[in-house]
Amino acid sequence: MVSKKLPKDTLAEQLLELALKAGAEAAEVYQSRSLSRPVFFEANRLKQLETSQAEGTALRLWSNGRPGLAVAYGIVEPQALVERALSLSQLNQPETLELGSNFQPSYPDLGQDVSIEKLVEWGKETIALIRDVYPEVLCNGDWECDVETTRLVNTKGLDCYYNDTTLSCYISAEWVRGDDILSVSDGETERDNLQPKKLAHQILQHLDWTKENVPPPHGRVPVLFTSKAADMLWGTVQAALNAKRVLEGASPWAERIGKLVVSPSLTLYQDSEAGPYSCPFDDEGTPTQPMVFIQNGELQNFYCDRTTASQLGSFSTGNGFRPSLGSYPTPGLFNFLIQPGSGSLPELIKLLDDGLIVDQMLGSGSGISGDFSINVDLGYRVQNGEIIGRVKDTMVAGNVYTALKQIAKLGGDADWNGSCYTPSLIVEGLSVTGRTNG
Repeated sequence: MVSKKLPKDTLAEQLLELALKAGAEAAEVYQSRSLSRPVFFEANRLKQLETSQAEGTALRLWSNGRPGLAVAYGIVEPQALVERALSLSQLNQPETLELGSNFQPSYPDLGQDVSIEKLVEWGKETIALIRDVYPEVLCNGDWECDVETTRLVNTKGLDCYYNDTTLSCYISAEWVRGDDILSVSDGETERDNLQPKKLAHQILQHLDWTKENVPPPHGRVPVLFTSKAADMLWGTVQAALNAKRVLEGASPWAERIGKLVVSPSLTLYQDSEAGPYSCPFDDEGTPTQPMVFIQNGELQNFYCDRTTASQLGSFSTGNGFRPSLGSYPTPGLFNFLIQPGSGSLPELIKLLDDGLIVDQMLGSGSGISGDFSINVDLGYRVQNGEIIGRVKDTMVAGNVYTALKQIAKLGGDADWNGSCYTPSLIVEGLSVTGRTNG
């Protein structure tokens, strides 16, 4: 386990004291310690057990209004870190000081620790369930338990911390059929328990659907994005809801508060207590909070950190996060939830007369422009409500903002894909192209 003595360490207090003595008018210390225990499987067998530990400290101070940020990993020499931050501050322009004061020092631990033996057991069980049905498949994957301790202290009296234990797994099943190489993958992230049977069932379901290769549909057809693939759409939405993008004029929704921006079937929100990506406070010490961004298609709120909130004449929504230890806080999301509709994935499939299912794709999302053209890594053709086989060499193109106004059906099968909790959904009229030979 990661030591829970971090809040009692004196390093943060030393750094703050030294910073003030050196002439800084304010300072903060962000500390993170993590312990990871991954278990790796390769070609159906246990390959490797690892334990890795990391510790990082970030000192941010303001000297003559100019911010300076210095980072150290492992053992820290306090005086040297302060001097480095002061030197860097001289290269920056003065800024308005945005620091929070104390609101609640400690929080209950999140998640449950799991032994390496249990991780190995889960891995073996998942692979065995898959190979009982498809003995020719090669499975690779990893099962992991991560424990992280976070503490944030500043010269305004803020001192808060929490411990977070997260379990995750990922597995890929590779099936070589002559010249045809197929890879089906899936994963799971939870706080207390992983579900080998559920994960194996998902892999087996997709292997069953890939037995035949068929030509893809062509032209503008309905496309069903599984919960695993739907995240591609939400990345653009998250960018458009970012208050920093609003201030830059990059968000197309900057002047659309209270207006319908997507299908009325969509309600999008964050929840500070939901799922494995919940957290009690952001990287500026502001308490996280539940917030609805889009209600029944209407834009309600943007998310912001302290700086963007001040520029907007508002208050931080508890969304100031560091992309890395050496970065300044910027608006970010800890989780993002799409309120599910109804119907399982098989029920959604039955709604398609002639369409395409996208489950895995190559390449990244569309960015804030919304335009996308993706290569389908794993997809299926549907005719008369039935999957008739896997498609290859297929592309789907469209625009996210347009697609989200053309949602024909929102599924009830929401699941976590990274920090996004999303159901499957059917979008009408996306452009599909591909080779006609199977």
